[in-house]
Amino acid sequence: MKMIFTGTTNIEHHCSQRRLDHQQHRLNRRGRLSDSQGFQCNVCNEFHPELPLAMGPQAPAEYFQIPSEEIEERVALSPDLCVIDQEKFFVCGNLEVPIQGSDKVFSWDLWVSLPRQDFAHILDSWEDENRQNEPPLAGALANTLPTYPETQNLKAFIHSRSVGLKPLIVLAPTDHPLSREQREGTTMQQVQSIAEQVLHPANDE
Repeated sequence: MKMIFTGTTNIEHHCSQRRLDHQQHRLNRRGRLSDSQGFQCNVCNEFHPELPLAMGPQAPAEYFQIPSEEIEERVALSPDLCVIDQEKFFVCGNLEVPIQGSDKVFSWDLWVSLPRQDFAHILDSWEDENRQNEPPLAGALANTLPTYPETQNLKAFIHSRSVGLKPLIVLAPTDHPLSREQREGTTMQQVQSIAEQVLHPANDE
């Protein structure tokens, strides 16, 4: 059964029904954004020709807690939006971190939970050419990331961008390492460390 959003906009227009393998909670790389210089991996000792500069999970963490046989009934999911049980609402955005000493940024593609009314507003303005002028919406990160203390539920703000671009995620200014990095930048060495953990998860057989 496809789920219908109960607000002013039909979520079927935005969310095709997708079923993710429960192993896909691991982070995915976005290959089109990478550093072509590559890197020597400290885990497998092999050279990887590209260092990914964007990655993130395909769904909110809560998605992967739902039994696979219940997904079709309880979840509507697209690459941009997710609704669980018609009462939990998520949007995917880019949390961008500048890389020190370069003009590059590292992007975490993450999910943010939003109140029903704010999610409805995002749907209503999805094709609005002026949506980038909308004020930011407050929510909370809905994913746990490697190399950091717990990131789920960190306060975050969704800033809409031009049609065709994912919204920008800006964390509330706190002492959390991810929040500090977004404000102050990270190093290419830290980006490599993240890539190594994504390429070689600790629980791999």
